[in-house]
Parts: sequence; C-alpha cells; structure tokens
Amino acid sequence: MAAVYDLKQRGQLTIFDSFDDLATDLAEYIAQLSEISVKERGCFTVALSGGSLISFLGKLYEAPYDKTVDWTKWYVLWADERAVSKSHPDSNYKLTKDNFLSKVPILNNHVYSINDNLTVEDAAMQYEFVIRQLVKARILNVSSINDCPKFDLILLSVGSNGSIASLFPHHPALEQSDDWITYITDASEPPPERITFTLPVINSASNVVVLATGEDKATAMHFAVDDSGEEFDASAVPACLVRPVDGKLVWFMDMLAASKLQLSG
Repeated sequence: MAAVYDLKQRGQLTIFDSFDDLATDLAEYIAQLSEISVKERGCFTVALSGGSLISFLGKLYEAPYDKTVDWTKWYVLWADERAVSKSHPDSNYKLTKDNFLSKVPILNNHVYSINDNLTVEDAAMQYEFVIRQLVKARILNVSSINDCPKFDLILLSVGSNGSIASLFPHHPALEQSDDWITYITDASEPPPERITFTLPVINSASNVVVLATGEDKATAMHFAVDDSGEEFDASAVPACLVRPVDGKLVWFMDMLAASKLQLSG
C-alpha cells in the first residue's frame, strides 16, 4: 500500500508501507519513463547515485521488465562517485555493477564511469568532458533554461544529514554553478574525495527521483518537504535544493523517513 501526496512546488510524494511496495512502484515508474523516452528520443539517459538506492532497483531485472524494457537504449552515468578504484567497496560503480548492471543487458559502451586512475580534480574535468560529448552526439539534451545537460532521469538517495549526490550541508560545492561536475576533497563522510553533479545539472533533469528510507532520514525529510519558513537556511539540508526548473520531482519514502512530515489530504 502507498499514500500519494501532491506537494505543489515540492513535487509528488509517495509513502510506502513496505520496501517491496517501494521497489515495485519504483521499477514501474522507471520502466514507464524509459519507454516514453525511447519512443520520443530513441534513448534513455539515467544518472544514478549510490547507497541504498541500488538495492531498490532489483525489480527491474525481474519479469516483466527484464523483457519489456529496451535495455540497449539505456545510457548510464553517475550523479556522484567516490574517488576510489572501481574494485573498492566504496565505489558506486562497483555497487551498481554487482547489484544491477550485471543483471541487465545494458551495452557496456553505454555505461560511463569516472576514470579511477586520475586525481579527483582531473576525474571531474574528464567526466564533464564525457557528458559534453554525449550532448554533442545528441544522446543528452540540453536545458533551454540554463544550458545544462538534461538527463531523462536522475535517481538520488538522501543521507541522514540531508545530503544528495555528494553535496553536503553548508559545503561550498552547493554554490557551484559554472561547472556541470565538481569535486570535493573534504566530504563529511568517508571517503573524503568525490566527484558530483552540481545543483544546476540535477535541477535540469526531466525527472528527478529522491529516495529516503529509515528513521534517520526523518528530520532531513521534514525540512526538505515541509514549509520550513523563510528563515531556514536551505544549505543545511541540501535535499531542500532539489527543485527541477523544467522537470518533475518525485519523492519515494518509507513510513519511517516520512514520520515527521506535516501532511494533509
């Protein structure tokens, strides 16, 4: 079972009774976006984050999606990555490869991970170059509002501190608007070196899904979703700053993450 709320400017919120229900609805949502995008553009561009998010993609490689999704049209990137080797337990690529990519027939040359042989600064610059090449090839559209790449879908999970991608509370990277990709060397959680999409890129996507599960996310979700007033410093909870400029925002939460929300209707 699930309860759905229209949050107006803050998007649409669905609260699920169980992880299985959440995974089932998430798979259907992604599959529908994939079908629409492939029909309209001939491809489906998706950027993933790490953490618990990947564990909720399991329904996508089960029936009927294992047969109905046109996996050959998918292009997969990462909204953030840790500056570690691809075989390191902290690697978002490894997590995704082991638990999702290895189970679906996405073409290897449609999967774009960071170069783990470079410094974090150079890796960020090279990853932005990769994205610019995808724009040049018209795999990625560009937002008419801010000239950022317009992903068909960006999937994000929220940290207990309200972080999204590798954008942490009060971090200067939240203010970055000149680059599509930035890097940090002082993440508040290990490992310290990471690359991340900047907020303008996240907010340029056609669709953004933000996933939050667990009681440790409840306070952050209250500030991100409820009206916290004009005095609230949104940089304290970066999830507050996810506001697609010309796209759709959808929140997927379990009951615990949503336990402090002030909802009606």
